[in-house]
Amino acid sequence: MSRIGRRPIPIPQGVKVEVAGSKIHVEGPKGKSDLNIHPRMKVAVANNEISVSRPTNIGQDKSLHGLTRSLIANMVIGVTQEFSKTLEIEGIGFKAQLQGKNLQLALGFSHPIDYAVPEGIKIEVPKPTSVTVKGVDKVLVGQVAANIRSFFEPEPY
Repeated sequence: MSRIGRRPIPIPQGVKVEVAGSKIHVEGPKGKSDLNIHPRMKVAVANNEISVSRPTNIGQDKSLHGLTRSLIANMVIGVTQEFSKTLEIEGIGFKAQLQGKNLQLALGFSHPIDYAVPEGIKIEVPKPTSVTVKGVDKVLVGQVAANIRSFFEPEPY
């Protein structure tokens, strides 16, 4: 049996978990999150714990078992604590500022770069050379941070 998949996920106080068919909905103090579960995986909520089970021991089911458990655990962590990534901007004249729902970046090009912040993501600019991306969805936070970083990749040397 998968070592990660067989561990139950504790549900903290203030978090509501609903399982309906192949969908799971987690709601907490920081927000809410939804996930479509693979039809072969079974999710059960009992005794303030979420458990994931698989039908067989074939390789694909083993992989999906651990993956599903990790995704649900990240949802529970996200709605209670939020995930965040901090990006540092280094370069002469390089800066960031927040204008409404857009992040404006000056990265040495002849024009500023405007990045529309997706729904469910909060961006903070504590100082002009630092950008913090926050949200309840770990994957989306990482993707937004990667998108912002891709505008001007750091020099490897």
